[in-house]
Amino acid sequence: MTDQTWNFLVRDQLTWHWTNQLRPRLDGLTDDEYFWEPVPDCWSVRPRGTGTAPVQAGSGAMTIDFAMPEPDPPPFSTIAWRLGHVIVGVLAVRNAAHFGRAPTDYQSFEYAATADEALAQLDAEYATWLAGVESLGETGLARPCGEAEGPYADSSLARLVLHINREMIHHLAEVCLLRDLYSHREAS
Repeated sequence: MTDQTWNFLVRDQLTWHWTNQLRPRLDGLTDDEYFWEPVPDCWSVRPRGTGTAPVQAGSGAMTIDFAMPEPDPPPFSTIAWRLGHVIVGVLAVRNAAHFGRAPTDYQSFEYAATADEALAQLDAEYATWLAGVESLGETGLARPCGEAEGPYADSSLARLVLHINREMIHHLAEVCLLRDLYSHREAS
């Protein structure tokens, strides 16, 4: 391997996981899996006006359930909710803060009504994130995150990139596990 820069290495960590473990496991995700609630009172993405969570955020026909502060323990969440969290809270908000994406947040985002739409959103935000990280080069990784990262404003963008890698790997592995559970559920 000829490219051993830190920028290459932090991108390689995520792209290897994305290409070899994660994204192929999401192919064929059905709407039934996307919205499946394995236990009562899950947080999910729902048609506007049908949720019971204290907060139902979103700008379109679908909203995402949550509460501030988050209950302890938090409700179990569906694939739809977990993808919504990754798409918006992990990627889109950071893409807007650091890489020129239009501003967004949980309240203003238009959540996917289908699994295919959610995967298209995920792919787009992932591509924007990856291109943005690459554009930082080596010196950009050392820059402070700035006000968009609140109490982590003085932390380097490298630290943020590593955090996003962990978030992506963690939450999307959960999505894959939920797919496994869905495929092994008892027929009702």
